[in-house]
Amino acid sequence: MRAETGCAVRGWQVRSPGADIGRAMSRATMRVPRPAPGELLVAVDACGVCRTDLHVSAGDLPVHRPSVVPGHEVVGHVLELGDGVTRFRPGDRVGVAWLRETCGHCRFCLSGAENLCPGSRYTGWDADGGYADCTTVRADFAYTLPDGYSPAELAPLLCAGIIGYRALRRAELPAGGRLGVYGFGASAHLTAQVALARGATVHVFTRSPRARELALDLGAASAGDARDAPPEPLDAAVLFAPAGGLVPVALRALERGGTLAVAGIHLTEIPPLDYDRDLFQERTLRSVTSNTRTDGRELLAFAAEHRLRVSVTPYPMARAAAALTDLAADRVDGAAVLLP
Repeated sequence: MRAETGCAVRGWQVRSPGADIGRAMSRATMRVPRPAPGELLVAVDACGVCRTDLHVSAGDLPVHRPSVVPGHEVVGHVLELGDGVTRFRPGDRVGVAWLRETCGHCRFCLSGAENLCPGSRYTGWDADGGYADCTTVRADFAYTLPDGYSPAELAPLLCAGIIGYRALRRAELPAGGRLGVYGFGASAHLTAQVALARGATVHVFTRSPRARELALDLGAASAGDARDAPPEPLDAAVLFAPAGGLVPVALRALERGGTLAVAGIHLTEIPPLDYDRDLFQERTLRSVTSNTRTDGRELLAFAAEHRLRVSVTPYPMARAAAALTDLAADRVDGAAVLLP
């Protein structure tokens, strides 16, 4: 039943986190959430399937909210306003992303680094997300979305796009530089387009033959296996694959003074690094933690100015568990998106 017409909604909950996604995820009927003061009630028109949802479902991340509804790449329209909301109106199209709220007064929030706030909370982990008919979001954390994209195309921008954008910033790619992209899923195929639009040369490394084809089609200069050496030294690299074993591989591919940014929230164990071979000559290894709202607004503004090709594999909401299973098995081209 749709949230507009009754007191119950259908959705998915992570009740038993574990490697078997079919057991971890359960369909459920829930009461329509009520928007608290300062919040919006949003009907879900599309929700992207992110690898972080997989980590929540598989138990790679600790449980923050039992039986949480996952999903944090939400495109929807406003159903109801909580008290005090003046920025939006019912019917407005909005985006709901991973970063749900921060404290607003710690030294990180006050310095523009709200992504590092110790009190930060996250959609689909600390609070119910978008694998359901509707969800809630604080109005000051909701995004206005660019025109010219379908809901399915917009959904991946709200995490895959934003996190990739921040990772690209953290990698400090110089103007006209050479970028290595390790892994080529939802986030990487968007980030590569941002770099290409800014004049970079992009080299892609992925084990998926289909992803290599997509990379070349989007304009990458080369596309090889995940452990291949690049055809030229890299000025910067971003690791999207959650494989710690690729960290030394990517570091060795860097030119002197290059930077590797690790974009994922979860990474398998990194093998020992050889200082002379992997880090010397001022190579830098950086992590990426969530994003700020400024990152989100800048990425969406970029998408409004530059038409991004968003590769989408649609799934009906009723097949959310299957979408996560396919993502885990690398059977998804581009971004999986759930459609109610």
